[in-house]
Amino acid sequence: MYTIKPGEMSAWLDEWQRLIAPLRRRHGFDIVGAWTADEGDRFVWILRYAGPKTWQEADAAYYASPERAAIQPDPARHIEKTEHWLMTPIDDRRA
Repeated sequence: MYTIKPGEMSAWLDEWQRLIAPLRRRHGFDIVGAWTADEGDRFVWILRYAGPKTWQEADAAYYASPERAAIQPDPARHIEKTEHWLMTPIDDRRA
């Protein structure tokens, strides 16, 4: 979950859709979904990775890639605060 700097959500969403999301997909990530919260300038997205590397290895490779480094100015400049969680799926068929 990202808290986007006040007034910068539009710019963030544009850069995320054009640059970040496609690059994440090229690096083997699946975007389960992305949302904005009605209040608080929040952007939430859920990524899934099921490749041969661990999440940490794949994420580090993404950030270290020449393609990610070439995105200038860095879209992260719009982010005021980040919160990340690694989640484990549960079997919801028993619910």
